[in-house]
Amino acid sequence: MTMNFKPPRTDRRRALGLALGGGLGALFGLDAARGASARVQGAGATFPSKVYTRWTADYARQTGVEVRYQPTGSGNGIEQATRRSVDFAGSDVPLSAEALGQKRLVQIPTCVGGVVPVVNGFEPDRLRLTGEVLAAIFAGDIQRWDDARIAALNPGLSLPARRIVRVVRGDKSGSTEGLTRYLAGQSPAFAKQVGEGVLPAWPGEPLRAEGNDGMSALVRATPGAIGYVSYDRVVADGLAGVRLRNRDGHWVVASEAGFRAAILRSPLYRDGSDTASLMDMPGPDSWPLTMTTFVLLDAVPTTAAAVEPAMRFLYWCFLHGDALTQGTGFAPLPTAVQARLTARFAQVKPRDGQFPHYLSF
Repeated sequence: MTMNFKPPRTDRRRALGLALGGGLGALFGLDAARGASARVQGAGATFPSKVYTRWTADYARQTGVEVRYQPTGSGNGIEQATRRSVDFAGSDVPLSAEALGQKRLVQIPTCVGGVVPVVNGFEPDRLRLTGEVLAAIFAGDIQRWDDARIAALNPGLSLPARRIVRVVRGDKSGSTEGLTRYLAGQSPAFAKQVGEGVLPAWPGEPLRAEGNDGMSALVRATPGAIGYVSYDRVVADGLAGVRLRNRDGHWVVASEAGFRAAILRSPLYRDGSDTASLMDMPGPDSWPLTMTTFVLLDAVPTTAAAVEPAMRFLYWCFLHGDALTQGTGFAPLPTAVQARLTARFAQVKPRDGQFPHYLSF
């Protein structure tokens, strides 16, 4: 089943403008050059870094403003946002309202993607795994590819008599948090033995990689390996993803359509609950390991001028989100959801009492 979120551009601008109470039209005429020479610096989650690179390049072509994003991991992104060492930060791990209040940050979702288990030694999309068996593999309980539990899921598939080499992230990773949250929900044994987290204490001695790109490189270089990356890396790097059995019992492969299907069956779409989990949503096409990714902004910057360049870039991404995201391996937020979320920008309250002119570009 294919979902299409792409509305005419004028509809998107109208929807976002109405969400701001009509302020859009009044503020679009403000000085577009204000802050145009400022450089914007972001850092954090590696999960969406490739799509952010596409966004920043397009923004630079259209506005002349340079935006740099360093893929340092979600944990580092949260740390840098808290220290105010970047203009905005990326994280795949949503902070609670309490944590946002304590750190004085504003959190805004940007797009939706999928974490994909990838293997070395199989053709793409041939190996079938359930969440329970995948949990046993990453916990180190299943140690060989010809294990009977894997064979039972893959009749007719030749399984190598080879040791499984687990590859995990060595940095604080939102992808790891998403994977472990899914596996803990599928396996009580995994929940007890490993648990959820951005940097869990993995049993045994798995290989460790930095970032999604490091994970991709190490899996490709290691016979018998299994790891996990964002879907866009699967496509770009020619990795062999696995099929997962989703909540409704269907064997599915990762795809943008599968992420959109998960969105439409989630609280994110129904009531705008952007921190709600997209994991293991019902539906024949829903990809079980679907995640929302976020950016963090200083809620109380010293001056409006200091935060305007970053806010202008991020709001521009909202207006152009569908076209920018199409074909990147990520799914855009539905327009109705984006319209509800534009009010988040108004939560930024500079201490100089001025209004940030982020709508002018």
